[in-house]
Amino acid sequence: MNNIYYIKNKQAAKELLSVILSKGLLLITGGLLLLTSSCKKTDYLDINAADRPPLAAHISFVNARPVNVGIQFWTFITQVTKTAVPINGQSGYLDAQFGDVQINFTEGTNTSYKASQEFGNSATFTSSGGPNGPVANYYHTVFAVKNTKATADSLILFYDDLTAPAAGKAKIRFVHLAPGNPNVDFGISGQTALFTNTAYGRAGGSILSGTGFNTWSIGPFVAVDAGTVNFSVTNTANHSAVSILNNQLSNINLQAGKIYTIYINGTPGSTNIGATILTHN
Repeated sequence: MNNIYYIKNKQAAKELLSVILSKGLLLITGGLLLLTSSCKKTDYLDINAADRPPLAAHISFVNARPVNVGIQFWTFITQVTKTAVPINGQSGYLDAQFGDVQINFTEGTNTSYKASQEFGNSATFTSSGGPNGPVANYYHTVFAVKNTKATADSLILFYDDLTAPAAGKAKIRFVHLAPGNPNVDFGISGQTALFTNTAYGRAGGSILSGTGFNTWSIGPFVAVDAGTVNFSVTNTANHSAVSILNNQLSNINLQAGKIYTIYINGTPGSTNIGATILTHN
């Protein structure tokens, strides 16, 4: 599944770089530190080195594997999580290395990596290289997952747009992480689907190249009315309802101003499909 997140052309990479720079961010590339034209005299490089605040990417780590074992996340050989993240659990946003970063995870008290993925090592987003890496001062979510057939472990990274929704609204993102299951549509029961034809390992509505591609389009959020809702998941091909274990997407209270990621997941030792709701703020 590794190639489903990778942007496959140089133009897309250039567009992402343009978006990042337009946001006034710092980006390390080719050994050079690029600054936007919005820098002021008191900006980062004008401060004495000893007085500069540390730069870091902010990453929330999620254990979305259908394996009932807690895991620890690492950047290179530095353990980032201090407590094991349980199945379908989420860490808070933790400061981590940015730029070209190898992210790994280990199971339980073991020290051997179950999966490793280098993020940010390929300007052209090739399938052998990996997607763009964590960006300083940006917020990200990294999922530990299984591949499509649940035969191997992998990692996925999204950029999190934590801009507050309008008054009376919440923001949601949908991710399909139920191995072995077909493409699905997702939305609020009785309404037009919010996301359609979402493949395993992808976020609903994701754009990975070309027109509309930007930092947020890899894992986009949409605004919905706050309140109590029932979510529905249906098979894209035949429109049949996908049964969610224990009605985990029914009677969900979406709070105004909150930002959520909702994902469907596999369950250990079963073909049942579960669902998990993460809160980002």
